Amino acid sequence: MLKRSEPGARTGGQVLVDQLLLHGADTAFCVPGESYLEVLDALHDTGDRFALINARHEAGAANMAEAYGKLTGRPGIAMVTRGPGACHAAIGVHIAQQDSTPMILLVGQIARDTTDREAFQEIDYRAMFGTVAKWATQIDDAARIPEYMARAFRVATSGRPGPVVIALPEDMLTQTVRVADSRPFVPAQATLSPEAVDAVRAELAAAERPLLLVGGSGWDAAACADITRFAERNGIPVACSFRRQDIVAAASPVFAGDFGTSTVPSLYSRLKEADLLLVIGARLGEMTTRTYETIRPPEPGVRLVHVYPDPDELGRVYAPDLGLVSTPAAAARRLADLDLGRAGAWDGWCRALHAEYLADTEVPAHGAWPLDMGVALAQLRDGLPADTIVTLDAGNHTGWAQRFLRFGRPGRELGSTCGAMGYAVPAAVAAALKHPDRLVLGFVGDGGFMMSGNELATAAQYGATPIVLLFNNGMYGTIRMHQERDHPGRVSGTSLGNGDFCRMAEGLGAHAERVTRTGDFAPALERARASGRPAVIELLTDPEQISSRTTITKLREAAAGRG
Repeated sequence: MLKRSEPGARTGGQVLVDQLLLHGADTAFCVPGESYLEVLDALHDTGDRFALINARHEAGAANMAEAYGKLTGRPGIAMVTRGPGACHAAIGVHIAQQDSTPMILLVGQIARDTTDREAFQEIDYRAMFGTVAKWATQIDDAARIPEYMARAFRVATSGRPGPVVIALPEDMLTQTVRVADSRPFVPAQATLSPEAVDAVRAELAAAERPLLLVGGSGWDAAACADITRFAERNGIPVACSFRRQDIVAAASPVFAGDFGTSTVPSLYSRLKEADLLLVIGARLGEMTTRTYETIRPPEPGVRLVHVYPDPDELGRVYAPDLGLVSTPAAAARRLADLDLGRAGAWDGWCRALHAEYLADTEVPAHGAWPLDMGVALAQLRDGLPADTIVTLDAGNHTGWAQRFLRFGRPGRELGSTCGAMGYAVPAAVAAALKHPDRLVLGFVGDGGFMMSGNELATAAQYGATPIVLLFNNGMYGTIRMHQERDHPGRVSGTSLGNGDFCRMAEGLGAHAERVTRTGDFAPALERARASGRPAVIELLTDPEQISSRTTITKLREAAAGRG
């Protein structure tokens, strides 16, 4: 075995950190553990080239890494210890898989010579993450770390992006080796051929009411600009999949709304009227298709052109009339300057859909409750900086942002499409760390905040200043909505008894205020922005107003009408 003092010798921990730097990683989110001390020690020598952010919970670290991957398009890096640490981090891996986000989770592992003895915190991570991650593996030889890490970066970013999980036995990390570094990774990404572009052109040329649906991951600023130019040049209305509202700006005359939990009701009718659906980047998953009802598999009931980076996805659920393999960015680049020669043919169709979207963002009449979130957010939206980052948790409270705010690059919308609670706060922390000069607003309910609000301490420690808007209605609102729909009046397990959120936030180093009236919201937000600290604005919302579109009373009346 090589000695550490020999020329060119490095420990496995040092080799691993050198690979992270070589592949362009500059940040990792962690909860430290004795199983990967050699990695932590090697990171001590990286100076200002690499930031190591220690979160307060492994789920927070994983969610931060996932949000970082969304923001940058590069793999977000999380580091956790074996056993319980890996289990806690599993939710972030699940989010990255369903959201198609590049991510690498590095897990400290037991020593190799204790395997299969149920050693302390022993888990087989290939088995545990095999159906959740894009690739789950273990490095048993320090000399192969460059090989494994190069592959991890390529797998995480190639085709449909996703998470990679790598177990690192602690004795492997202390092993001393002499090995060459790999080359910086290059993702494998497909693009549309000229023949494919011609095929798309032919499909659109025959359409009377086309609808472009964009979504998925892999959209950088240039891709968003390209697809917007294509749609606007040809007058094609554009909708987006669930929580991908920042691809085409809501201010664009072609924007028609989103298919998700806050869809303009008329958009479902317009989908039925469309005679061509051009889908770029979206999987057409359950949330986007309203549990596969608005677009029914396997025959979607509308002519379907599906462009997606993974050939295995094409035809897996829906049978497309034309299936093409390409990343969204490459497809948008190919289509950006395509002129279909049908100037004005779809103007009426496009104007109608955009007008219906705008009409739905007008604030409806509200009851007597003193805090009207529709009014508050409508007043807020035009004053937000163009590059504001909004993070969304799971829950009906996010409907206010999804319906009444207007997204578009350079602004970003980061929300878990798999519906994970506890996401918004760590995602907001990661966004504020990555972009300290931008306004970051995190939307979270009282239930979700109690799952990850402790990460405000991480923000305070590293000087990040996200503003968390905490919607407090004393319940798990989404589940209560379903409960009232299916079992009206029979409340069970969905009520919450909350403590003092403001005192909790202040104890974690944050500025905190409670807002109970509409007119107090904007001034509170300005004070939060001026505080120079992470901030929480607790919003006491109407428990009767279960979503931005309905009330508990209406749900009970509808249930009674069904008999």
